[in-house]
Amino acid sequence: MKVATSRLTQNVLEGPSAEGEPVLFVHGNVSSAAFWRDTLAAMPEGYRALAADLRGFGDSDPAPVDATRGLRDFSDDLTELVEAMELGPVHLVGWSMGGGVVMQLLRDRPALVRSLTLVNPVSPYGYSGTEGPDGLLTHADGTGAGAGAANPDFVARLAKGDMSDEAPTSPRTVFRTSYVAGPVADEDFYVASMLTTRVGEDNYPGDAVTSEAWPGVRPGARGVLNALAPTHFRLDDLHSVEPRPPILWIRGADDVIVSDASPFDLAQLGLLGVVPGSPGTPAQPMVTQTRAALERYGDYREVVLAVCGHSPHLEHPEEFRRLLVEHLQSRR
Repeated sequence: MKVATSRLTQNVLEGPSAEGEPVLFVHGNVSSAAFWRDTLAAMPEGYRALAADLRGFGDSDPAPVDATRGLRDFSDDLTELVEAMELGPVHLVGWSMGGGVVMQLLRDRPALVRSLTLVNPVSPYGYSGTEGPDGLLTHADGTGAGAGAANPDFVARLAKGDMSDEAPTSPRTVFRTSYVAGPVADEDFYVASMLTTRVGEDNYPGDAVTSEAWPGVRPGARGVLNALAPTHFRLDDLHSVEPRPPILWIRGADDVIVSDASPFDLAQLGLLGVVPGSPGTPAQPMVTQTRAALERYGDYREVVLAVCGHSPHLEHPEEFRRLLVEHLQSRR
């Protein structure tokens, strides 16, 4: 369905039931709500499962992303969606960047949240440019993070709609080597979803800005990767929200996108010698940072799935749904 609000028109997928407690699923970067298709279809009775395409992804409006607001353009869109559909308090499930979006929504509108489920979420201190468990900025301006860190060939192939596996930077190859730890069914469907990403300075990856400090890039003011930069997206006080719904954190043990030594982090590539000239800047300990923030929050459970990469809902769908439904039922 298409749902119009004062902010934009969003495309929303719905599971088989239009009744029950609402569960809103939020996808990650370079994907769409389509990644939740099978999860929506398999949700048990008693839950109304919904998944929205974020702005600039899937079939929602390609509205520009103001990166200076962090992920709030996305979370505010979802807040208006919940209100427009008169869903009342909802269970939120956020994957990857979507995990950051739902954490931001919880931070700003805790009364709208029945429960929170984080699936391989981005760190509460953004992506790249920080060090240590408390997300200390390596540079005050966020050097090392932002749109300038995107691989230009990957961006070009997204824009061209490349379905091939001819290069390491082909979206299909990135899906196989980074989104999942092993083969999954219906690969074409998920690669096609990745290719719905709107490419440009206002969306993915955003405007690239150079820096005199290594590795030579810092966050700009527009687009998705800049919205994820720690100078724009940072949740130091998530533990202060009231009410404080329970959080389930599910992650794959073999995730390479969100990890304590991610090859998508320029600092880690510097340590490996892939990006030359590193002064020894440590990699962002993304998982450690999330755990530290949730320890302060208090009411959370961490579950690590073996032989699993960045997408537990695709790689271990039955176990993922079991954990999720168990978490949702705990709030009844």
